[in-house]
Amino acid sequence: MNRLWKTALAAVLALTAAACTSIAGNSGAATDQLKMGTFQDVTSWDPANADIGFDGPYLSAVYDPLVALDEHSRPIPALATSWTFSPDSRTLTMQLRDGVTFADGQPFDAAAAVKNLEHLRSGARSGQAYLNVDHVSEVDQRTIALHLREKDDTLLYFMGLGRSWIASPAAIDRGDLATNPVGSGPYEYRAAESTVGAQYVFAKKPQHWDSATYPFTGIQMFPITDQTASLNAMLSGQLNVAFANPAEIPQAQQNGWNVASKVASWVGIQFVDRTGKRLAPLGDVRVRRAINHAFDGAAILKAVGQGGGAVTSQVFPVGDPAHDPALDDRYAHDLAEAKRLLAEAGYPQGFPVRMPMSPIFQAWQPAVQQTLGQLGITVTWDQMSQADYQKNAATYPMFVAVIAMDSNPMASVAGRFTTEQWYNPEPSVEAFPEVAALVEQVEAASGDEQIALVRRLNALLVDLAWQDVWYQADNTYFSVPGIRVTPITGMMFPTLRFVQRG
Repeated sequence: MNRLWKTALAAVLALTAAACTSIAGNSGAATDQLKMGTFQDVTSWDPANADIGFDGPYLSAVYDPLVALDEHSRPIPALATSWTFSPDSRTLTMQLRDGVTFADGQPFDAAAAVKNLEHLRSGARSGQAYLNVDHVSEVDQRTIALHLREKDDTLLYFMGLGRSWIASPAAIDRGDLATNPVGSGPYEYRAAESTVGAQYVFAKKPQHWDSATYPFTGIQMFPITDQTASLNAMLSGQLNVAFANPAEIPQAQQNGWNVASKVASWVGIQFVDRTGKRLAPLGDVRVRRAINHAFDGAAILKAVGQGGGAVTSQVFPVGDPAHDPALDDRYAHDLAEAKRLLAEAGYPQGFPVRMPMSPIFQAWQPAVQQTLGQLGITVTWDQMSQADYQKNAATYPMFVAVIAMDSNPMASVAGRFTTEQWYNPEPSVEAFPEVAALVEQVEAASGDEQIALVRRLNALLVDLAWQDVWYQADNTYFSVPGIRVTPITGMMFPTLRFVQRG
């Protein structure tokens, strides 16, 4: 299950969980022990197969990354102390940290870094971050070079997001990283004290090159998917940090807990067919605009999303440099305008459409059924399991979607628009010459010029109703006094460097 699919699962479980406990119990100050309710179990301890969204806390305990992110999602040094791109942006040269040793005693050096990057480059999940990397070479014992096929403005971001965890070369050779992690990270995994699927225990190493970033002497992580159980665990003191339901924020505040929220995913309808090959009406921009105007995003956010998010018409995260507040109400709820556009396009009575449906999306189904019905668009629902939904949803012309966002503008351009993804198998950029031309300009630019061009691209895609975005949903975290969580869009649960005292 990738991070984008886990976004949907997290959002639905959070909004459907019912809290029925009274406020009592855990309101004291933080201790040296961090006790985290992480929502999802670790997918894999192998960084090549791990989930980039919820596996971050687990992997950041035992591994160091080559590149990390700061609170603004900017790449910062870790095991790579510095880096430079060649003038043509085709070679990334990295200087490596000295004096680092893996838990099995092996040294970290250029050979270890190259082996890890080749392992990540060939990984089923991690490989997506390195699609433009042709090969990696050892320059000297403390220097490596990544040789790119073409300029890639997302590489360092994805490495910092969770695609550059470095493992012992011997552990990679053994092939058992999935269950036996061996890294150089700030904590030792106490497997004997842990129960797989229920509790994971870590102890701080007496010496670590970045010890100040990790203030807790011990960590316990509890994968708890049920939000009521998670709240109860916070109340009883079993947890002092938890992935939370926005509906519980008033209770958390009453109990004196810290609340941290940030947008994490967009919710709405993904148009797979923007050219009308599968469903002719969707090839007309007026139809896509009509559907956008028909939905009342604010009402859906309140009723289904528990108010945890921001109403907008765009997929660039609120607060992102490419996000334009002026576009937030581009498709303000206006049923009369929706009907006018549909009639102008030649569909005054609407049209039929088949859409997939799965239990985790049923919370939104009534709103979709009613809203499209008001336009005369009759939906035939094909019921399927959660697993089959991800496999089959994009074979339909449109479907209900909860898609994770990225806090890097170029990652958003690539992941949401220009590259094939499970939810976007037909990007169709080339079918829209104005979009294709602007994408080419964006990819060739850099710095402030690039951001300005991305904002232009964002405005164009919103105008073309590329998706039907109802709102952007928050991820929310509770923590007791003395512990603060900094949410990062792109990480469903932040890595440990973003869980601090304070």
